[in-house]
Amino acid sequence: MLRIISNWVDRLFAEEETVVLLLLIIVALVLIITLGHVLAPVIASLVFAFMMQGVIAQMMRWRAPRWLAITVSYLLFMSLFFGFIFGLMPLVWNQLTSLVQELPLLLRQLQSALMQLPERSDLVSEAQVRELIGVAGVEVGKLGQQVVSFSIGQIPNLVGVLIYLVLVPILVFFFLKDKDLILGWLKHFLPHRRPLMAKIWLEMNDQVANYVRGKGIEIVIVGVATYISFIWMDLNYAALLALLVGLSVVIPYIGAAVVTIPVVIVGYLQWGVGSEFYTLLLVYGIIQGLDGNVLVPLLFSEVVNMHPVAIILSVLVFGGVWGLWGVFFAIPLATLVKAILNAWPTQTNNSSTMGDASR
Repeated sequence: MLRIISNWVDRLFAEEETVVLLLLIIVALVLIITLGHVLAPVIASLVFAFMMQGVIAQMMRWRAPRWLAITVSYLLFMSLFFGFIFGLMPLVWNQLTSLVQELPLLLRQLQSALMQLPERSDLVSEAQVRELIGVAGVEVGKLGQQVVSFSIGQIPNLVGVLIYLVLVPILVFFFLKDKDLILGWLKHFLPHRRPLMAKIWLEMNDQVANYVRGKGIEIVIVGVATYISFIWMDLNYAALLALLVGLSVVIPYIGAAVVTIPVVIVGYLQWGVGSEFYTLLLVYGIIQGLDGNVLVPLLFSEVVNMHPVAIILSVLVFGGVWGLWGVFFAIPLATLVKAILNAWPTQTNNSSTMGDASR
C-alpha cells in the first residue's frame, strides 16, 4: 500500500514545476478564504483591469500607441465605474427603500390574490394558502429586520467604502500601466523551466479574458435593454428589477429562473391579469430568449463549452466558498481545474515524453 502511494506521489510530483504549481494553488486558496474580504479591492481591480485589456489590445491592433490605448481604456473604466456608483446606485437605492416601505401593502395585495386561488382551482386548499401566507409574513418580517440592521451596521463601514472608491481606480491604473513589469516580477518566483504552467496559461488566458469581458458586456446589454423596456411599460421599480435581471446572467440557468419571480410578482400586483401583464411577460421572454440564443453564443463562442450539470455544480461549489466572486468566476475556475487536470503529468504523458526524447 505504501509503495502504491509512493509511486503515485512520485508520478504526480516528479517535476519541480508541479510542486511549485501545487504550492501556488494552496497559497491562493488560503489567501482567498482567510483574507478575501481584505483583498476585495485588489481582486476587483484585477478583474476591471483584465476587462480593459481587450480595449488596449484592440486599439494596439489599430496601431495606436500603448500609452494612448491605456489612457482611453482607463478613461472608459472611470466613466463606467463612477457612472455606476453615482448614477445608477442612488436610483436603485431609492427604489429599494420605496419597495421596503410599500412591502406591507404589496403583501396584503398578494394575500388577497392568493386567497382567490382555492375558488379557481381544486389543487390548492384554503388551509395551504393560509399556511403559505403565514410563512411569507414571517419571512418578510425577518427581511425588514435584516434591512434595518444592515443599514445601521454598515454605518461604521462608510469610511471603508470611501477608501475602496479611491483604491480601486488607483490599482486599476497601475495594473494597466505596469502589467508587463508586474508579470516579469512574478516570473522570478517561478522555475526557469515551466512547460506545464505555460500550457495552462496559454489555454486559460484567452478563455478567461473572453469570459470575463463577455460577461461584463452581457450584464450591461441585458440590464440596459431590460431597463428601457420596463421604463417604456411604466413598470414599478424598473431600475431595481433591471439591475437584478442584468446581474442574473452571472448565474447560468439558475439566475434567470430566480429573477423571473420578482418581475412577475411586481407586474401582477401593479396591473393584475391583463394586457399590460401579458405584454410584460412577452417582452421579458423576448429579452431572455435573445440573451440565451443570440447574445451568449456571440459573446462566448471562444469559451470552452461545459455540460449544464458541470456549470451548476461549479456555481454551487465556488459560490459556497467565495460568495459572489465565486459565482462570477465559477465557469473560469472550473475551466482552470479542467486545464490543470489535462496538463498535469501522468504516467502516459511521461512515457510518451521519454519515448520522444529517446528518438
